[in-house]
Amino acid sequence: MSSGRPFDPWFEGVPWREFFEQVFGGSSTRPGPTVPGVGVPVDIAETDDAYVVYAVLPGIDPAAVDVHVEEDRLILRGEIQEPTIDGQWVSRERRYGRFQRSVVLPGPIDPERSEARYDRGILIVRLPKASRARARRVPVRGS
Repeated sequence: MSSGRPFDPWFEGVPWREFFEQVFGGSSTRPGPTVPGVGVPVDIAETDDAYVVYAVLPGIDPAAVDVHVEEDRLILRGEIQEPTIDGQWVSRERRYGRFQRSVVLPGPIDPERSEARYDRGILIVRLPKASRARARRVPVRGS
């Protein structure tokens, strides 16, 4: 009996990871090409003197994250290790393996003064604006 909905092979309810493991064998997290930033959501805030990027990376060792900054771009790379368990998985929704996420910022940044910290599953990267990109109030003098 049809549900009235056309077949959609990309329907999110389909367990693609398990399907590919069964069809092709092995684990879908074996070494290979880097997975794009899917699964690494980011929020970006702007202050007067910096951009602050909040990247959701639960369960990762902070030392395993490579944070690279240049001109107006932040690049995050790393690997989220799959936990070992006794038994079998009943449900799996988290993604494991290597990742890369590139974020283009609204303006140039100063890589030398950039800093990152990891707090409760969130990577927080503060990227000071380059001096030429900072807003500045210019006083107007009378004649």
